[in-house]
Amino acid sequence: MENQYEIVMGLETHVRIKSETKMFCACRNAVELADEPNLHTCPYCMAFPGALPVLNERVIDLAVRAGQAMRCTVNETSIFDRKSYFYPDNPSGFQITQLYHPIVQHGIVRALVGDEVKSFKIERMHIEADAGKLIHSGNKTLCDYNRAGSPLMEIVTEPDFRSKEDVIGYLEELQKLMRWCGASDADMEKGQLRCDVNISIRKPGETILNNRVELKNINSFSAIGRAIDNEYKRQIKIVETGGKVPQETRGWDDEKGMSSSQRSKEDAMDYRYFPEPDLPPLVISKEFIEARAIGDLPIDRRLKYVNEYKLQADDARILSASRELSDFYEELVKLTNDAKKSCSYITTILFTLFDAHGETISFAGLKFGVEELARVITLVNKDEISSTNAKIVVEELFLNGGKTDAIVDTKKLRQVSDTGALKVIAEKVLADNPNQVAEYKSGKENLFGFFVGQCMKASAGQGNPKMFTEILKGIL
Repeated sequence: MENQYEIVMGLETHVRIKSETKMFCACRNAVELADEPNLHTCPYCMAFPGALPVLNERVIDLAVRAGQAMRCTVNETSIFDRKSYFYPDNPSGFQITQLYHPIVQHGIVRALVGDEVKSFKIERMHIEADAGKLIHSGNKTLCDYNRAGSPLMEIVTEPDFRSKEDVIGYLEELQKLMRWCGASDADMEKGQLRCDVNISIRKPGETILNNRVELKNINSFSAIGRAIDNEYKRQIKIVETGGKVPQETRGWDDEKGMSSSQRSKEDAMDYRYFPEPDLPPLVISKEFIEARAIGDLPIDRRLKYVNEYKLQADDARILSASRELSDFYEELVKLTNDAKKSCSYITTILFTLFDAHGETISFAGLKFGVEELARVITLVNKDEISSTNAKIVVEELFLNGGKTDAIVDTKKLRQVSDTGALKVIAEKVLADNPNQVAEYKSGKENLFGFFVGQCMKASAGQGNPKMFTEILKGIL
């Protein structure tokens, strides 16, 4: 029965802009959850009479960067509107937003869904001030205005989504984009990213858009998947029993695994939009917009790592997840010309060190420059140090900084590659172990590793094991 219906979805995503202060006042922005309610408020965000908005330039800066990351058109002129509604978490009785002339329009977000790169169209992005937060306790409702007036981006897509995998793939990529351009950390657990899903169904091949249901209050990617599955089945059941899906807003309860009606189309309130009288049109120069252009995006780097660098898909995903990490890796590859070994030294050695020492992965805080790690890889590739000793060098760099070559020489880790000197050591090892030589020659070939180990021991770990191997093969 389900195969007889196609699901059609569009998304409205609210993303908290990562400015230090709120959108129209100097109060601290609710990027992190505050220790106590109502700490970060002032006469403006509490809507006291006579308090006027002052637009935060940093909000515009980050919104433009986000628009560029979504490959949108950033409008040189946009207009703020007043959206009127009464609710306890909205002390002013209206919200400043952008309805008719948004700051950003018409973009594309590309995302990997499975192994396929899909493109999802952005219809618009506008900026607006957030409301406060209501906490219901028994028969009381508590109001916390810490986030009232905090800046949001509302990103509205076209109805391009045909599966929950499409939706989650897009949202994961959008989250990366917001972090990549620095506009937001987009952490769902901290309320920095909230998504409403508009869902309708139709017969395959139809082009009409039927009545849609907006699902709200979904607070994780996994919950979004469950909510979509539930709503798809609910709408099919309505249609199959001869009914018509009403256009409405429904709230999702993830614990109960079900949604409930909040507002129908018929009783949807009239917001009475009109141009915000206390703010002039927002005019942005062409130079301001162009200066915030974004080059490579996470999806570009990820595909490059798989297709050009021939990395495993999971390594490509990890290395393109953050701009800081990806830029570090890009510079390392430029210096070493060895994409795979550069990947390995980051994802195995460095990540292990971060984990072992209880540190958050931060390449900006490393005690050494990328050129020192590149030098380690170069020395390994030249057989001047072993892979085992390379780990010792990287750990020393990680803990104390310094210069790679100085660490190698101080710790006597540089490999000896003098053929004559190594041959003398090999001949002595074989002379000192005549019984093992006889057993090797009688067929116990696994003793070869014993000879290499004895040579390395005799050279105090400084002999080149590859050269010892070739020399021992020649003698034996």
